[in-house]
Amino acid sequence: MAENNDKGAPGPIRRLGVWVWGLAASAIGVAFVVGIVFWGGFNTVLEWTNREAFCISCHEMKENVYVEYRNTIHYQNRTGVRATCPDCHVPREWVPKIIRKIQASNEVLHKVLGSIDTPEKFNAKRATLAQHEWDRMKRNDSQECRNCHNFTYMDYAEQNRRAANVHQEAFNKGLTCIDCHKGIAHTLPPIEQHIGAEKEGAAQPPAVAPAASAASQR
Repeated sequence: MAENNDKGAPGPIRRLGVWVWGLAASAIGVAFVVGIVFWGGFNTVLEWTNREAFCISCHEMKENVYVEYRNTIHYQNRTGVRATCPDCHVPREWVPKIIRKIQASNEVLHKVLGSIDTPEKFNAKRATLAQHEWDRMKRNDSQECRNCHNFTYMDYAEQNRRAANVHQEAFNKGLTCIDCHKGIAHTLPPIEQHIGAEKEGAAQPPAVAPAASAASQR
C-alpha cells in the first residue's frame, strides 16, 4: 500500500515545474494588470494635455496667440465647427502625436526659463516660432489641416473662380496647405510667405521725396 502511494505522488522535478509555471502565470497576470493601469493612466494624461484649456493654461499662449485666434474663422464661424489648438498643432495619429509630445518638452523648458514670458519677448521671437511651425507642417504635408481639408474632397464648382484655380494649381504642383495659408489663425510676422525671408524695408519708414523735403524747409 505504501509503495503504491509513493508511486502516485509527484516527484520533486514535477513539483518544481508546477511551481515555476504557477509563478510565471502569476507574473504574466500581474504584468497584464499593471500594463492596463499604466496604459490607462498614460492615455489619460496624453488626452488631458491635448486640450485647448491645457494649451492656454500658460499666460504666454493665453495672452498672445490665443487672443489672435479668437478673432479668426477657425474659432467662430457660420457652421459652428471650431478648430482648437491641438487640432492644428498636434497630429491625431498615435506615433506622430507621441513625437510631437516629446518635442513639447523643449517648450516646457523655455516656459521655465521665461524665454517668451512678456509680449516684447514673444514678438521678438514670433518670426522664429512661426517659421519653426511652418517647417514642421511643410514636412508632414499639413497633416493636421488635412483632418478637415483635402484637395480630393473639394467641390471646385462651389468655390469662387480664383480659389478653385489656385487650389487646382496647388494640387497639380504638389503644394501643401501651409505653403499658402500662413497667418490664418495668428498674426503673420513680417516675412515673405513663400520664401521665408524678412521683407526688405518692412520696419523702415517711407522715404521722403526731395521736392517735398525742400518744400517743408521753406
